[in-house]
Amino acid sequence: MSSNSSLSNPTGAPEGKSGRARMLIACPDRPGIVAAVSHFLYEHGANIVQSDQYTMDPEGGMFFIRFEFDLNDLERELPILVEDFARISDRFDMKWHTFRASRKKRIAVFVSKEDHCLLELLWQWKAGDLDADISMVVSNHPDMRELVESFGIPYHHIPFTAATKEEGERKQLEVVADKVDLVVLARYMQIITPKFIEQFPNRIINIHHSFLPAFVGGKPYAQAYTRGVKIIGATAHYVTEELDGGPIIEQDVQRVSHRDEVSHLKRIGRTIERVVLARAVKWHIEDRIIVHQNKTVVFN
Repeated sequence: MSSNSSLSNPTGAPEGKSGRARMLIACPDRPGIVAAVSHFLYEHGANIVQSDQYTMDPEGGMFFIRFEFDLNDLERELPILVEDFARISDRFDMKWHTFRASRKKRIAVFVSKEDHCLLELLWQWKAGDLDADISMVVSNHPDMRELVESFGIPYHHIPFTAATKEEGERKQLEVVADKVDLVVLARYMQIITPKFIEQFPNRIINIHHSFLPAFVGGKPYAQAYTRGVKIIGATAHYVTEELDGGPIIEQDVQRVSHRDEVSHLKRIGRTIERVVLARAVKWHIEDRIIVHQNKTVVFN
């Protein structure tokens, strides 16, 4: 059994969410899982407001479920519920997590020189469509400072070269450590090292400007143009030590033709990139994603 309960006081709790919690569960499939968890929540006075489930294979596969529920006096009752859930989780060999819906996740956005993905996140955040706190923007270039600070968000410029990358990453970790729950790479054009990744397992989201697994690495639009592709796309995925090989969260595509030059492909791609990244971030902060091996189950 593993559990991770977010029990700190809410920061700017959205109306109607102060007593709401979420539970994500992954376990081997067998009869009685939904009944057992539902009855357990009922026994603890919880009212289920949403339930989504998926089984890989009813005969010996994995089962995944997401519950969203309301609980009176959540701050006092949720720790009790979490402690008591061991008798259910042990019985079904569950890996599970609980989250408070009112606790907004804190995000650090990493960016280099391109602004389209960053802008989409800032616009959605300002409009209230991204229910999170953008705590900071971190960049290896100074270009976005004025833009970011106009939104009232701290901007950390941490420059480095290939020779000083280790020191630069150390400073980045100092800035984000214990201060954010999620790192978003909004066209951040640097490879994240294993040391950084291990601090945020399945909590770093990258946007790759192609439809993975095609055209891994650099200059994907040039690669696509050379191959004469008829669709281009973008992929949002969790970052792992394997370059562009982490669990995929969201993808989208658009048709193109032989008439589209590389510059046209890039223009189309920018729109897809910003939309796909924003969707992935939204699903993560709403606790809609379960990672299993190198895949994701997304309850969207």
